[in-house]
Amino acid sequence: MRSFLIRLATFFSIGKLPKAPGTWGSLAALPLAYGFNQLGPVVIMAAVVILLPLGIWACEVYEQDFGGHDHPEIVIDEVVGILITMTWLPNTWQAYLLGFLAFRMLDIWKPFPIGYLDKKVPGGIGVMIDDVAAGILANVALQLIYTNTFWLGVRSV
Repeated sequence: MRSFLIRLATFFSIGKLPKAPGTWGSLAALPLAYGFNQLGPVVIMAAVVILLPLGIWACEVYEQDFGGHDHPEIVIDEVVGILITMTWLPNTWQAYLLGFLAFRMLDIWKPFPIGYLDKKVPGGIGVMIDDVAAGILANVALQLIYTNTFWLGVRSV
């Protein structure tokens, strides 16, 4: 089980790619989000409910084995963040492009409360929580765009 959790933390070695592992992890999560969204919003939400505690556990194990907090190779947090970002959004290329950009911008810049959570919450929860917050904020912004514009390719009524 420990071996599986270490692989999950790096999203099956995506986090070991050189240069910008968080970006690679986010990109790798987009097809997963697309597939889950094809099956409906309940499926993507169920995936988050399952992956969040597994991700916390995986991050704890990775930190125990490799030391340090929020090791750059850990990208399961980006995967969960992208899934949250894309929940209840249309399956259009515009939604995925803006979702990816919004999430990465928030994850990199870490405005309040994301930066606060990143600095103050320890352990596996601390690794995951800032990306959960970034995903929620990105989703809220995209929901506003979705309901008020055609920027995501369609408009919610």
